[in-house]
Amino acid sequence: MEKILFVDPEKCTGCRICETVCSIGHEKVANPSRARIHIVKWETIGLYVPMVCQQCESPLCEAVCPVDAPKRDPKTGAMLVDYDVCVGCRMCMIACPLGGVGFDKKAKKVIKCDLCDGDPKCVEFCEPKALQYVEATTATLVRKRGAAQRLSELMKKLGA
Repeated sequence: MEKILFVDPEKCTGCRICETVCSIGHEKVANPSRARIHIVKWETIGLYVPMVCQQCESPLCEAVCPVDAPKRDPKTGAMLVDYDVCVGCRMCMIACPLGGVGFDKKAKKVIKCDLCDGDPKCVEFCEPKALQYVEATTATLVRKRGAAQRLSELMKKLGA
């Protein structure tokens, strides 16, 4: 069964532990700017959104790459960057509509989530469970339940 990294921004507290864990796991340094996941914050309204590669079914990063550096890992389904052929043009960064591809200034290379070989560390350390690694069908069910719950609350407010 295919698994996906499920992001629930409603549960994210903005603690940024996921960024730290990711940078330590991949770069051996606690530096969120070198992580493959980033928390986008809207402090004034208390909204925190984990932004990470969604391993798209038809990835634009793959479509625009002039040297075919992004390749799908058959084991995890993650889009991996083949650094032996990547020329660093950053077209993948420009093409990604979700901001899932970043650039590590120190290493001078594009970086993106590789699902930690099927065991995402960000999920393991996400205490509020804003990040979960679940079967794709489970993620769909969770989204549907959440939407139904919000609709129910709205209907109650409207007196329907």
